Amino acid sequence: MSEKQAAPETDILFEVSWEVCNKVGGINTVLKSKAGVMQDRYKQYILIGPYFEKKAMLELERKEPPKAVAKALDSLKKNGIECHYGTWQVKGEPTVILIDFSRLTEKKDELKAQLWESYEIDSMGASWDFEEPVIFSAAVAQVLNALEKAMGKKKVVAHFHEWMTGAGILFLKRLKSPIRTVFTTHATMLGRAIAGGGENLYEMLENINPREAAYSHGVQAKHLTETACAHECNVFTTVSEITGMEAEKLLGRKPDVLVLNGLEVNRFPTFEETSIKHLTCRESLRSFLTYYFFPHYLFSLDHNLIFFITGRYEYKNKGIDLTIHALGRLNELLKQGKDKDRTVSVFFWIPMEHAGVKVELLENKNYYNHITSYIHYNADNILQKVLYDFLSQKDVKSETLFTKEFLKEMKKDLLQFKRQGNPPLCTNYLPNEDQNDIIKALIEAGLDNREDDRVKVIVQPVYLDGSDGLVNLPYYDAIAGTHLGLFPSYYEPWGYTPLETGAMGVSCVTTDLAGFGRFIEPHLEGKSSGIKVLHRLHKPYNEIVEDFAQKMYGYCNISHTERVQNKIQAKELSQLCDWGEFIRFYIKAHNMALK
Repeated sequence: MSEKQAAPETDILFEVSWEVCNKVGGINTVLKSKAGVMQDRYKQYILIGPYFEKKAMLELERKEPPKAVAKALDSLKKNGIECHYGTWQVKGEPTVILIDFSRLTEKKDELKAQLWESYEIDSMGASWDFEEPVIFSAAVAQVLNALEKAMGKKKVVAHFHEWMTGAGILFLKRLKSPIRTVFTTHATMLGRAIAGGGENLYEMLENINPREAAYSHGVQAKHLTETACAHECNVFTTVSEITGMEAEKLLGRKPDVLVLNGLEVNRFPTFEETSIKHLTCRESLRSFLTYYFFPHYLFSLDHNLIFFITGRYEYKNKGIDLTIHALGRLNELLKQGKDKDRTVSVFFWIPMEHAGVKVELLENKNYYNHITSYIHYNADNILQKVLYDFLSQKDVKSETLFTKEFLKEMKKDLLQFKRQGNPPLCTNYLPNEDQNDIIKALIEAGLDNREDDRVKVIVQPVYLDGSDGLVNLPYYDAIAGTHLGLFPSYYEPWGYTPLETGAMGVSCVTTDLAGFGRFIEPHLEGKSSGIKVLHRLHKPYNEIVEDFAQKMYGYCNISHTERVQNKIQAKELSQLCDWGEFIRFYIKAHNMALK
């Protein structure tokens, strides 16, 4: 039987993550999006996560467990472990056990001592962000051990995500459990620390001493735990080729399987639906651009393209620095180009601490809404006059179309709408805005929203949930209204955002340092592809900036027909990452663990 056709050989699969019913980052998306497929393919599939009451109230539907399971879970209460059984309210409604491990807190030093005795994990200086996951992992091991005994002679595999649950593998081994284990690192602790600190991770890999580097970056406890998990599990996996390279050098073990991250692509709109959504959501974004920029100066929205970058505020890791430098260069190229009407508006949807929307923008929005409402109120009368003039074969003139009262009111509103100076760079009040890395870099790159700038920038430091007070579009709708997504990450184990962008029928740029970028590049069909891969590995920074700017400039100069073709290609490429295809990697890992 081929790998693609292989069926799971496990009787029971447990999947353990800190992000079960507890959204923190991308692993939550991995678990939720594949839950339905896992339910379909596995005989018995149970997710295990931490119990946090407020989140559990929203995501867990409580149910009575089967007798054998109930007996096993009840037996754990004497050890201070309380379990909550039910189903996760996502597609597939998988069975979930959430563990309340709070009563084990008093044993944290004992548990850390066990990790030192068995695996030489140095956690002397570790704080609660290390201790809490370790306590949870110890509780997980006891729960799994009890369930395995209660369920009789079954083929059981437990799959652990990240070091935050991986210590469960180490505690299971201390219990001499027969459960077979799979460990997935989505991003190594040391790699993220090095890259996040501004160092050239990929240039350092060949000669690095991981232990020394972990101590110098203050992540020794987490790194040593992660390393032990990678060596003690039956099957070691990572989510991409680039993370596999990193893990081999930093953790000392090459991955046995790459478990690539997918999406339920059929839950995204069809291309026809995305085309309609693009038009409606683009109009919402254009309305925002109108009251953001037009009080200061005018430019043609018909010749304006909308780009965006989104993600965690990791200035270098997410390629925010590179994006700003490349946009500065794009601004120069557009000024020098033949198309004097072309402009680009770029949204930086990067969540940051802020103190609400700037008052001047709320005022602009109110004036804009008042103007549009007044025009709508008078629209029927104006339309009737236009129709009468045309039918009467008269010249259509403003003095016949608009009453003196209408023109007077509009003039007053437009005077209130006008503002002096340049539009702001940021929509919201940032603490110490002039010291913010993004704002400083934009100004240094000459992107300060002057009238002659062809690249206009909007930093909106919010989560796009449809209620930000300005754009007011949910995340996917906001993406749908744009033309190009910018994701030039330096450190990106996978990268869901370009995949999601493609699934929404929007073109994007990713990199060869992102897991998704490395996966998709062999599937690209020439220069007109809807997904571009920017080469960053072992390239000089200035060369990368120029390449990125030229890719964006090239997109600015293609025709509307070519942009539509790119959207179609982006949508088609996203189909390659459907969980219906990628689930085979998980099945391979679990079957390998049994062997």
